[in-house]
Amino acid sequence: MATETKTAPITLTERALVEVRNIMQEKNVPAEYGLRVGVQGGGCSGMSYLLGFDKVKDSDEVFNINGLNLIMDKKHAMYVLGMEVDFQDGLNARGFVFNNPQAKSTCGCGSSFSA
Repeated sequence: MATETKTAPITLTERALVEVRNIMQEKNVPAEYGLRVGVQGGGCSGMSYLLGFDKVKDSDEVFNINGLNLIMDKKHAMYVLGMEVDFQDGLNARGFVFNNPQAKSTCGCGSSFSA
C-alpha cells in the first residue's frame, strides 16, 4: 500500500468535490476510506466507470485532490488519463459526468465507453 504524491491522472471539478464530500458526510463514510475511481468491463460500449468509496488495496495508487484521497488501481490509469469528473444538478439530469479523452466512443447513458 503506497501513498503517491504525484499528480492524479484525472481531475474532479469543484462541483464534483463538493458532492463527494456531501455524500461522505451524509453516509458517514469512515475516515480511512477514499474515493475509488476506475473502470470495469461491461456496459453498452464495453467498459463502464467505477465510482465509490473504498479502502486502499496493495495494487492501488493514492492521490490527494484538495484534501480528498483519490484511490485508483494502477492498471486503470491508462483508460482514464486526462479524464474530468464533474457533477451536474440540473432539471434534465443529476449525477456525476465523466469527460474522458481516452474514450473512442460512448453511449447515451454517459457511463459506458470503449477505449
